Amino acid sequence: MEIYKNLKPDYQSQMDGTLISFEGIDFCGKSIQIEQLIAKLTAKNISYLLVREPGGTTIAEKIRETLLTKAQENVNPITEYLLFSAARAQLVEQKIIPALQDGNVVICDRYYDSSTAYQGHGRGIDLEIIRQINYFATKGITPHLTFLIDIDLEEMERRKMLIRRELDRMESQQRPFFEKVRLGFLQIAQQESERFCIIDGSKSIETIAIEIWQRFLKLMNKKNILT
Repeated sequence: MEIYKNLKPDYQSQMDGTLISFEGIDFCGKSIQIEQLIAKLTAKNISYLLVREPGGTTIAEKIRETLLTKAQENVNPITEYLLFSAARAQLVEQKIIPALQDGNVVICDRYYDSSTAYQGHGRGIDLEIIRQINYFATKGITPHLTFLIDIDLEEMERRKMLIRRELDRMESQQRPFFEKVRLGFLQIAQQESERFCIIDGSKSIETIAIEIWQRFLKLMNKKNILT
């Protein structure tokens, strides 16, 4: 039996807000593009909430520290996934749902697609189990639009060499892992092409920002929020 069958399928339709997520392998450039989008939203006086995964609440930030801090013991893939899901469930309930109910634009720096790519495709956890728990943890709250900023592994390695800080536990994974994750993201995007917008992360920051803004405006106009 699917564990999410008792959830209302129209839960999200009761909310006026817009959920935007940013995805991609580590060092793809998500953070700077989120900053670019927020600057444009601010200039247009559009109310928004920015959240990150894992994190965004007191409980979720503690889970984030556990997941990303390098530790001597190996973290079991199932443990890893369930911790990500626990942090996500808290974030959705405490921050995302109220913001959507208030009509805000909610920007997620990673959401459940990251778990599908990292723990499903990357770690090898059964994708059907991932799908059900993702749905259960989020109450079926799905992004209206997901930007997948895609870079190849050579570009990822080049950018990693420029980082002047210690890498966290996830960033420190080996290249074969990230190869699986990247292919996982591309597969997800192909399967849900209406929701995903794949961005070539090798383009200039300005070019990418313009592409993201134009796609965002298209969505908002479709929802009759901007005219």
